[in-house]
Amino acid sequence: MSIKKQYLRSRPICKVTFRMPKTVAEGAHAVHLVGEFNNWSTIGTPMKSLKSGEFKTTLELTPGKEYQFRYLINQEKWENEWEADKYVRNDFGNCDNSVIVV
Repeated sequence: MSIKKQYLRSRPICKVTFRMPKTVAEGAHAVHLVGEFNNWSTIGTPMKSLKSGEFKTTLELTPGKEYQFRYLINQEKWENEWEADKYVRNDFGNCDNSVIVV
């Protein structure tokens, strides 16, 4: 998995591209990015399925903030970002959330 950050000079936005490789998404028909940036909606931010078998999406996030998130595969399996800036225990206490700092 990977995260790519691109800070825009023209306005105070950071374009963040989230990518899930085929090896993690194997057999997935849908992957959603779920986090603070979309009020933890499990359907609000679908990732695009690429011909390579990867899934990808790009968000415009406000710099100077931290956002917790996770990936949801086929509406049943949760996955963290392996290259997250850090991890924090979630409110349910049963696992960590990935965190991106922009």
